[in-house]
Amino acid sequence: MLTRRNWLLGTVAATGALVVGWSLMPVRQRLTGSQALSTGPGQNAFNGWVKIGLDSSVTVMMAKSEMGQGVHTGLAMLLAEELDADWARVRVEHSPVDAIYNNLSAVVDGLPFHPDDDSALKITAQWLTAKLMREFGVMMTGGSSSIKDLWLPMREAGASARAMLIEAASRQWQLPATECTAALGRVTHPSGQSASFGELARAASQLPLPQDPKLKSPAQFTLIGHPRRRLEAASKLDGSAVFGMDVLPHGLLYASVSMCPTLGGRVAGFQGDAALKLPGVRQVLKLDAYHGSTGGVAVVADTPYHASLALAQVRVDWEHGPNATLDSAAVMVQLAQTLDQQDGWAYYRHGDVNTALAAASKTITADYLVPYLAHTPMEPMNCTVQFRDGVATVWASTQVPGLARAAAARALGIASDKVTVQVQFLGGGFGRRLDVDFIGQAAAIAKEAGGAPVQTFWSREQDITHDFYRPACVSRFTAGFDAQGALSAWKNTSTSQAIVPQMLKRLFRLPSAGPDKTAAEGAFDQAYEWPNARIAHEMVELGVPVGFWRSVGHSHQAFFKECFMDEVALAAGQDPVAFRATLLQKHPRHLKVLQQVAVMSDWGHTFKPAPGALPRARGVALHQSFGSVVAQVAEVSVDASQKIRVHKVWCVIDCGFAVNPNLIRQQLESAIVFGLSAALYGEITIKSGQVQQSNFHDYPMLRMDECPVIESHIMTSTEPPEGVGEPGTPPIAPAVANAVFALTGKRLRALPLKLA
Repeated sequence: MLTRRNWLLGTVAATGALVVGWSLMPVRQRLTGSQALSTGPGQNAFNGWVKIGLDSSVTVMMAKSEMGQGVHTGLAMLLAEELDADWARVRVEHSPVDAIYNNLSAVVDGLPFHPDDDSALKITAQWLTAKLMREFGVMMTGGSSSIKDLWLPMREAGASARAMLIEAASRQWQLPATECTAALGRVTHPSGQSASFGELARAASQLPLPQDPKLKSPAQFTLIGHPRRRLEAASKLDGSAVFGMDVLPHGLLYASVSMCPTLGGRVAGFQGDAALKLPGVRQVLKLDAYHGSTGGVAVVADTPYHASLALAQVRVDWEHGPNATLDSAAVMVQLAQTLDQQDGWAYYRHGDVNTALAAASKTITADYLVPYLAHTPMEPMNCTVQFRDGVATVWASTQVPGLARAAAARALGIASDKVTVQVQFLGGGFGRRLDVDFIGQAAAIAKEAGGAPVQTFWSREQDITHDFYRPACVSRFTAGFDAQGALSAWKNTSTSQAIVPQMLKRLFRLPSAGPDKTAAEGAFDQAYEWPNARIAHEMVELGVPVGFWRSVGHSHQAFFKECFMDEVALAAGQDPVAFRATLLQKHPRHLKVLQQVAVMSDWGHTFKPAPGALPRARGVALHQSFGSVVAQVAEVSVDASQKIRVHKVWCVIDCGFAVNPNLIRQQLESAIVFGLSAALYGEITIKSGQVQQSNFHDYPMLRMDECPVIESHIMTSTEPPEGVGEPGTPPIAPAVANAVFALTGKRLRALPLKLA
């Protein structure tokens, strides 16, 4: 029988004895890249992460993409703290593509282990995975991993540069380095000697890197742990920030695209003569399907207006392909039937759930389901490429610059080192820009432009109808109770498409083996102490392109699990908060988060609405994702038309050490609003292989006048930081659904939540 243990052990063993010696070595250093950093006038590179100018400016190299989460500010704080830089002189610059910038944490955290698992197998698998990712991994911003991934490398880079500056001052003054200190961009000595970083930078940068530079203790932090305004905030307020669509190289042309309305379809033939006769039109091109996308046509013109206008005149004969029979309603039926026939891959077992259910005095069952969802970032897909004299420059809003470079190189037929990627601000990512279909497409268009730069842009309609969607999923629960009414068994099996196999195929042309944790995360990897449990997932293959959507599997598994948890609490005759607490006695971290949100929301106390106001009720949810624990209470009302209104949300997070409380609160608010859009409105439906939604009129988002009051609390912790960008999303849907039940007595087991 194939088990997770056998699969992992077999994978490791198959690599042979050579791996044994290599695996015993530590992860290779992440301070110095394969090539020295390029420097501007007056700049001096100290390692792969920081440059210091003669004017004492500090430039922090950024390997992560800024898409509204504030990561540039948070990461710069880590380095500037250990460097003892003057924060007012800190700036950021995107790093080149290099293995030292690969994301180790996201892939390590993606291994299918329970957080409580402390086995040698888990430790070994994590160790080997980290080593592999350092050498052969991907530069990536995702998985709420940026701060966690660079918590030590950024600090070590800053501490290393600080030690070099102090050593340079020591040599210049002929005074002991141990007597010199750095603060606010200067090195000083008790004798009165003092020099700015800029004055020491040239000499210091020539010194060898120190071994094991000493890091500060939390008690010594002056930046980390304190609120700081975002470095890019001013540029976004005054409009000078450059997003992908703001790139304007000289001679820029524009390409508007139209892809086959059927997912995965291609162009059989087209007539572009009418479009070519219009003013400003340069070319009409056929587009292949790149990296799992859909084929189509493009019009290249002098302006976006002329390109879009002419595109409507192109007549296309589509080859709809095998997905022309896809129907989302039929998919949901197929998923439910799969649960009737399959037990799924067991990600978690404890005790003997079947025996416990057979002996139960009472059982309850429920099926939950969620639809496909689109990402809908505010900035639709776009990419600017110039290909001239055998080399290319790519300006892109991307979460994966290395993969973007490879995609452009493949489309252009050149080596990757002939492609330079300039990462821009992202007008939202949410996982959509982990894919590179639009990069390959833009490069192929630019290849035909005779050396001119071309900005390829998608309309909102193309963006929604040609996404890589969050998978639809169905989940089945059975709970058993003993003669005293206590929970004795928890059985849960879900089924959906798996994301990782599709991603491996379209990004790397690699097959996938073993379980995909992202399919079942949020169901099996929770802290609840179930007496007997089996939690499994069955993967199905369908033609719908799926991808990582903010909080991935947690986004729907939390809805399933936390709603059924309320059903179980009701069946046990207990308060939802009190019942959860009974299952967290060995997990004080989670219990404290739950207790804190109960205190904040005044849980358990009856309250009366204002005169003339609609009755209200509250619901609770607790969930762990990306290393962080979040509890939320939502207060809702329902009007005469049966519309659900969320008035207030209380949110508590334990994310380890809070690097910048401002950023954490911003991300919690963002995640809650994002999750509410999905909980109340989000639904992608497919008929005859074609997505039926096309813009915000039929794929709505939460409006400003619908946004609830959000009160957040960050638990104090000295543990290393965990994820923040995504953990606020999973609990909101179940908190609202549980509140609706408390108010109306109606149990909503499907998203989006609808009473009428």
